[in-house]
Amino acid sequence: MEKIQCFFYDYFISIGVSELSAKYFNMFTLLIILIIIIYIADRITRIVLINFFGKLSESTKTNFDDLLVNHRAPRRIAHLIPLVLTIKLFPWVFYDFPQFEGYIVMLLKVYGIILTVWIIRSILRTFESYFKTLPRLRDKPIDSYIQVVMLFIWIIGIASILATLINLSFLKFFTTLGAASAILLLIFKDTILGFVASIQVAINDSVRIGDWITMEKYGADGDVVEINLSTVQVQNFDMTITHIPTYALISDSFKNWRGMTSSGGRRIKRSILLKAKSVKYLDSEHIEQLKKIELITSYLNTKQKEIDKLNSDKDKSVLINGLNLTNLGVFRKYLQTYIEQHSAVNKEMFIMVRQLAPTPQGLPLEIYCFSSDKRWENYEYIMSDIFDHALAAVTYFDLEIYELNAGTLV
Repeated sequence: MEKIQCFFYDYFISIGVSELSAKYFNMFTLLIILIIIIYIADRITRIVLINFFGKLSESTKTNFDDLLVNHRAPRRIAHLIPLVLTIKLFPWVFYDFPQFEGYIVMLLKVYGIILTVWIIRSILRTFESYFKTLPRLRDKPIDSYIQVVMLFIWIIGIASILATLINLSFLKFFTTLGAASAILLLIFKDTILGFVASIQVAINDSVRIGDWITMEKYGADGDVVEINLSTVQVQNFDMTITHIPTYALISDSFKNWRGMTSSGGRRIKRSILLKAKSVKYLDSEHIEQLKKIELITSYLNTKQKEIDKLNSDKDKSVLINGLNLTNLGVFRKYLQTYIEQHSAVNKEMFIMVRQLAPTPQGLPLEIYCFSSDKRWENYEYIMSDIFDHALAAVTYFDLEIYELNAGTLV
């Protein structure tokens, strides 16, 4: 090395260059040589590492090494060898100008810190992508945890750079920074709240990626596609994207439809409104007509025998005496039987047809059951099919649907 230094210096002196100029020319010549050496070393190292990881990814079953290559980790690791060479050789270049050494050391340290942060970032992003491929972690907020780690890495990296630039030890720098902790807490308030919310969401298992949630305050109604440190992204059913602050998942109320999607059916809970004045007792003639409806023939035969037995000592010249069937009661039984036999209704889940309290808009008759198919389009079709039939069947029981017409309230 000394021979090379002396060779260029002696050459410039021999051609009549002054001693000071010879030192400068010597420094620039050695610097060009160093840059060429670093460039060649960087290229060779990069090619070797990329080929090595490429062959490794082809020979292994796991996709972790493939993701490592995709996130450019080998390329960034390859820059470490040129950095080491620079640190070793730069005193040789600036041998005649030691006053430059301090600045060069500082710049190399800053570059080394930045390079280290980028390498760690590539590795963390590789872990993030890898964890998302694991079935048991696919619905967990991995982004939030990686972002928290990356945030701390950046804080440490930036603090290290500042400590290097002001020539202060790392520990002393952080001790000085502690005095401004209140300001830092204010700046990173949302980040801290998001981090805490992410942990609580994961521990309580309240939201997973892929869950259907409804949050009226933010206009969200769709599937959760991403949970990160600051926001939760919800793809609504109209294909728009709603961003919800992560901490809102623990501070505000929302509806998670996971219970429905993981159950055996999707609930149907809807009423039809009947005119109260159309409800009446059934006489024997009307009962005989209703027996022609196959779903309730057996029920009416059995029920009529029970009623006739109980009414044997009653004066039936007045229909209200004794026990009687009503058109509403028989219609309710018909709907119950119809739903229980419907092919698209889950028979293992709750099925009920019930009366609700009368309202000024009529007498509600509610159908409560669960469709076997939970897909939105099919669910709506099944529910419409049930109520199409119910509305059409009303007239067979001498009942009337309530409608608020212009000029009448009955």
